[in-house]
Amino acid sequence: MAESLRLERRTLHKQGCAMTEQKTSLLLVYCTVVLGAGIFILDLWLPRGVAEGVLYTTLVLLSLWSPRGQFTLMVATGATVLTILGFVFSPPGSVLWLAVLNRLLALFTIWVVAILLLLRKREEEKRESLVLELQEALAQIKTLRGLLPICASCNKIRNEQGSWAALESFIEGHSEAHFTHSICPECSKKLYPELGCAG
Repeated sequence: MAESLRLERRTLHKQGCAMTEQKTSLLLVYCTVVLGAGIFILDLWLPRGVAEGVLYTTLVLLSLWSPRGQFTLMVATGATVLTILGFVFSPPGSVLWLAVLNRLLALFTIWVVAILLLLRKREEEKRESLVLELQEALAQIKTLRGLLPICASCNKIRNEQGSWAALESFIEGHSEAHFTHSICPECSKKLYPELGCAG
């Protein structure tokens, strides 16, 4: 019963997270597109040679809030395309080699940030997976702690409600242990001396 409740709780948690993640993803896509369009318009307005291509890195940084690595790759690819288009369609400005160098530095920055974010997301996924494994392992562990009131004569244990239960049933109810019965050699000799065997 406890296991089914745990499974149900975990399923509800995942469904709630999925709905929240979907709303966040839509807002993130919208913000990325609007900001990208704004940077591109600025890029078309300013003359070549101004280092506004680096502003596209902010789009890649926005992808940090997406749990999906594919989104970061798509944004980095889109920022690369916009950087190149911005160079091609911007009004002429400074020396061509300086404008080309600025765009190459912008592309380098975009992809370094994208790769670092992807590595970070991979580590987060590993950490989350490990946390889930540890939580599941912890849920499986049942331990007995504290003082157990036990009868000195019959070895029954008093439970939380005050009633007395056999040692085996108490331990089985409060842990993952199960009992099998056998007879030790000493008891076998006492109880069945006519058999003359040990066990």
